[in-house]
Amino acid sequence: MLYKISIFALALAAIIAPVSAATVPAIAAFDDAFARVNDYTLTVHAHEVKGDQTQDRIYHFWFKKPHQAKTQIVSGPGAGGGGVWTGGDTVSGHQGGILSFFHLKVGLHDRRAVSLRGYTIPDGLLPNQADKYKEIKGALSERNGPTIGGQETTLVELLVADSSADPGVTRAVIYFSKATHFPVVQIRYGSDGKILSQETWTDLRTNVGLKDSDF
Repeated sequence: MLYKISIFALALAAIIAPVSAATVPAIAAFDDAFARVNDYTLTVHAHEVKGDQTQDRIYHFWFKKPHQAKTQIVSGPGAGGGGVWTGGDTVSGHQGGILSFFHLKVGLHDRRAVSLRGYTIPDGLLPNQADKYKEIKGALSERNGPTIGGQETTLVELLVADSSADPGVTRAVIYFSKATHFPVVQIRYGSDGKILSQETWTDLRTNVGLKDSDF
């Protein structure tokens, strides 16, 4: 499910207040909330564009600290495939369809292990998503966001100074729930204002008791 964030809703938001990466309240609140989490599961609704190609997928995602992650593509290209990352530069997984019984280990950035725009399993981890707003150079700001999926949000916006880190992306916004402090939507835009990628995170469950054997 890709929530449509209306321009009207953003126009009703508070005046933009520039902040430094070290003092973004919404990101600091997420970091504090995440520190109390040992594991989580969620559903990711992902839309990506690269040139004239488009990819729409739904993933199930499992994560356990310190660095165990598993994804399964439940809808869209490659449905039935999945991968496991336990740190390092490789991913263990399988493709969908008739190849689903054949497990293999490939490089983290192997085309079979990444999304259309080249995002890896660790790229999809929520703390890594939030950290990009600290690490990527640019103008950072925070303001009240719209209500998304029944949740009041805070919007953090990054105007990217150098788009080489994620080719073509010049602006990124991430919406944090004011109730849970976890992100609920992220959108990356190109210089023409068109959406290059959007992730909507739903069905978040934390501290569910995942075990090493789940990966």
